[in-house]
Amino acid sequence: MFLYHWFIINYMTIVIQKIIKRRLTEAIKTSGLSMTEIAAALGLSVSIIAQYCNTKKFPRLDTFAQLCKVLDVSADYILGLDIQ
Repeated sequence: MFLYHWFIINYMTIVIQKIIKRRLTEAIKTSGLSMTEIAAALGLSVSIIAQYCNTKKFPRLDTFAQLCKVLDVSADYILGLDIQ
């Protein structure tokens, strides 16, 4: 039973991560801002922003909040908690 629960939790984690990556990438594309502009607004490098979209790297919570403001999108939407 433990193994089954472990598998379900890991599977759901992967699904949620994919939703976040997809919605974050979509928000960046529809923002009208370049990755360079977004990175500059956050004081980060362009490669870090790209990593948020393409790797297992996720922003810190404060960075995530700022990113949502810059992209003019709700955190709930990016996290898959709300449909926009």
